[in-house]
Amino acid sequence: MKLSIQLKQLGKRKCTIEPMPVELTGEIPHNVQSLITAIVRRQVEEYNARPDENELLKYLTREDLDNRAESGKVGFGVNYNGKKASAEAAVKNALQSYEDGIFRLFINDEEAGASDSPLALKEGDRLTFVRLTMLLGRLW
Repeated sequence: MKLSIQLKQLGKRKCTIEPMPVELTGEIPHNVQSLITAIVRRQVEEYNARPDENELLKYLTREDLDNRAESGKVGFGVNYNGKKASAEAAVKNALQSYEDGIFRLFINDEEAGASDSPLALKEGDRLTFVRLTMLLGRLW
């Protein structure tokens, strides 16, 4: 199933990132929890499949800089400690963050609801993740 994902963060000038296509394989998620689990597992697979530091170029071209600046982050994309991400830990963290209200999920501009809320996803649906943590740090 092909979906598109958008990320938004409140309090930023440019609060949206261009939609990113993602394809979920296997069983279609039947509730919010299974959707978040499927997306996080897919992202961890992509992260772990990245080339290591020695295979990457040691510089960025002007085009690379412009493309990355447009998305909001400029970096080499290197995993400096060499460890692979744990899908189980990432899923657990994402689900806890959703339950704690750190981010909300909208499907075609409608809030997805609680983690056990049923879903009826269709091909081409637009998922929007909104990060709600704006203020971090000390109060004084």
